[in-house]
Amino acid sequence: MSKTTKIKVEEKIISIIKKDEQDYICLTDMLKAKDGNFFITDWLRNRNTLEFLSVWEKINNPNFNYGEFAIIRNQSGLNSFKVSVKEWVEKTNAIGIFSKAGRYGGTYAHKDIAFEFGTWISPTFKLYLITEYQRLKEIETNQYNLEWNFKRIISKANYHIHTDAVKKHILPEKNYDKDKDWVIYAEEADLLNVALFHCTAKDWRLANPEYAKKGMNIRDIASINELAVLSNLESLNAEMIKSEISKESRYLRLKEIATYQLTILNEKDFIKALKKLNEKVYVENKKKLK
Repeated sequence: MSKTTKIKVEEKIISIIKKDEQDYICLTDMLKAKDGNFFITDWLRNRNTLEFLSVWEKINNPNFNYGEFAIIRNQSGLNSFKVSVKEWVEKTNAIGIFSKAGRYGGTYAHKDIAFEFGTWISPTFKLYLITEYQRLKEIETNQYNLEWNFKRIISKANYHIHTDAVKKHILPEKNYDKDKDWVIYAEEADLLNVALFHCTAKDWRLANPEYAKKGMNIRDIASINELAVLSNLESLNAEMIKSEISKESRYLRLKEIATYQLTILNEKDFIKALKKLNEKVYVENKKKLK
């Protein structure tokens, strides 16, 4: 599991952790916003809650134990019925909710389930929770969030200082716009390479055999601005693929956007234009740079 992130909802601090690349929100923290005595087990014993959890598991968990779930559901109408998170997970192989020990211990649930749990806190709390969660995601996916490649950039920096690799590498002389046959057979990575770097990975390796022997590729010599644009192009290309836009049309659009964004970024000192919010998030510093 990755580092814990926190959001503030109605003056209550709510923890969020990653598990299998999915966000899980702390129900224990959410309970602090509930008036009166209320426990997660009270929520779990409700038949509607169990039905909701089973549907979620059916969609997301191929190993969900429906036989054990049926037994639990049949008992849910009894006054004596009670099931803990630990029992629910052990009996049904559920993955949507779990208990965690340690410093940030508590009961965590997948965001879908946590939002549903928010209804039991209060409709207002649920709305604020969703709003704050969405705000967090917007910050994390900000185009200036470079956490995904920051270590890569720093690790390459010393190499570039000693070898002057950025200046010495060669870009192949080839007119990719005139010769469009390559587009038909190109992989998606090369579609982005040509749009941004103006050459395919293979052509770059052939032109730079000494770097290729060292295991380097065209993206290893990219500037921080180019890597930032590349991240944007990957997202845009994915959306265009979903829209079934042809490769040639996507290439032309990607090239146009790459040129525009690089022009904008190269006009300013990009590193100085970043403001570090925390260990994972970098956003554009709105203060005027000198």
